[in-house]
Amino acid sequence: MAIPERVDVIVVGAGNAAMCAALAAREAGAAVLILESANEAERGGNTRYAAGQMRVGFGSAQNLARVVEGLDADALAKIEIEDYTSGDFFDDVARLTQYRTNAELMDVVASRSFDTLVWMRGQGVRFQLSYGRQAHREGGRFRFWGNLPCEAWGGGAGMLEAYYRQASRTGITMVYGAAATRLVTSGDRVCGIEIVDRGEVKRIGAGAVVLGCGGFESNADMRAMYLGPNWDLAKVRGTRFNTGRGLKMALDIGASACGQMSGAHSTCWDLNSPEFGDLVVGDAYQKHSYPFGIMVNANGERFLDEGADFRNYTYAKYGRELLRQPGMFAWQVFDGRGIPMLRDEYRVRQVTKAKADTLESLALKLEGVNARRFIETVGQFNQSVPPIDGPINAGVKDGRSTRGLAIPKSNWAYPISEPPFEAYAVTTGITFTFGGLKIDPEAQVQNSQGRSIGGLYAAGEIVGGLFYHNYPGGSGLTAGAVFGRIAGQSAAAYGKLGS
Repeated sequence: MAIPERVDVIVVGAGNAAMCAALAAREAGAAVLILESANEAERGGNTRYAAGQMRVGFGSAQNLARVVEGLDADALAKIEIEDYTSGDFFDDVARLTQYRTNAELMDVVASRSFDTLVWMRGQGVRFQLSYGRQAHREGGRFRFWGNLPCEAWGGGAGMLEAYYRQASRTGITMVYGAAATRLVTSGDRVCGIEIVDRGEVKRIGAGAVVLGCGGFESNADMRAMYLGPNWDLAKVRGTRFNTGRGLKMALDIGASACGQMSGAHSTCWDLNSPEFGDLVVGDAYQKHSYPFGIMVNANGERFLDEGADFRNYTYAKYGRELLRQPGMFAWQVFDGRGIPMLRDEYRVRQVTKAKADTLESLALKLEGVNARRFIETVGQFNQSVPPIDGPINAGVKDGRSTRGLAIPKSNWAYPISEPPFEAYAVTTGITFTFGGLKIDPEAQVQNSQGRSIGGLYAAGEIVGGLFYHNYPGGSGLTAGAVFGRIAGQSAAAYGKLGS
């Protein structure tokens, strides 16, 4: 496909945030060009690897009918979903980020989350309730937990296919294998971009540019530089194309870095997974059922509170804890009570697993673990838990806490005593980096003097200031969509005016 010499808006990237920007700009009447550094088969950045859950301030369950297909009165009668407002969304992010989140930007995300999902549905994205990930059956009803009831059909890949169909229908031009290398400026504004296309350097003029090309999680050098020791050894959960090039280009023209440059969303990831994400396995290398068992390190000792909260409020920070352990790995251990609670990702063929009928036999199969100390740890744990009073209830924080341990387990503390026993080896899987570019509520990139850079906008993982230390599940896709849509609208208004 021929690359135009000039357009109103150039969008760099083809994931969730970038596509929302492109579709919103086109909806506003702009001529839009999408530049994707990946080939067509690998297009879509980290979104292609995402499960597709999106955190949204929907208010009451009845309002979800505007987003979720088929959610009529009969369907609503069979489910239980607690009210969850935009204020609740904001409070969850504030709490988990230790109140460091940029309140002005996060208020935009939370307050516009529901409207954005309604808009996404209008772009062809289909949503369903997260029965398999966020619901627990109680009698004849499903109780949803964790304030995360909504997900895209087909996960992130399904979301992307809807975006691409809409882009094709509306006349948006997409170019693959086009690596952006430099932002072109005129005075104090961005007026185009340079790319390498099949070995040839090309310059494309634009009224405005939107950077939606991800963070620097796929760049081992930048991980070591910003995140610290051993981060260059972390597994990358998603795309190999998020190398931080967009961030570097913006910093080169004076953009301001923002947020926790030393922080990242990272999770429990299969120990023997490949270096980068695998589109065949997708998100199934994750191992998120740890609240229903225990985790032990190479010393055979527990090192974190597996039951501190619902997994979608702890999973994004526990990957960092794995990186701090000897050998940078751990084993998740479950007994016959916990095994039925395991998510589908524990049943894929590509899994590092040990199984035994006794704890002593299991201890000898946990590669790299001090077997004697492991048996002692389990014994001490079992002595510290309350008496068994029924099956595990995943739908509530049950307050079943250990007593007398230096590292407690605050909920779902049941003894590891009922055979059979299973264990799964995990290491750190990095999802995206928290630091990035400083933007204003209109998604315009700010320079180091605190002024807006004309014609330059950003959305998605490349934006800094939203997340610190931790992250409530589903917030990233939502933040990307909200600011992607805003960036597209802002860029269209600026780009058409300047053309």
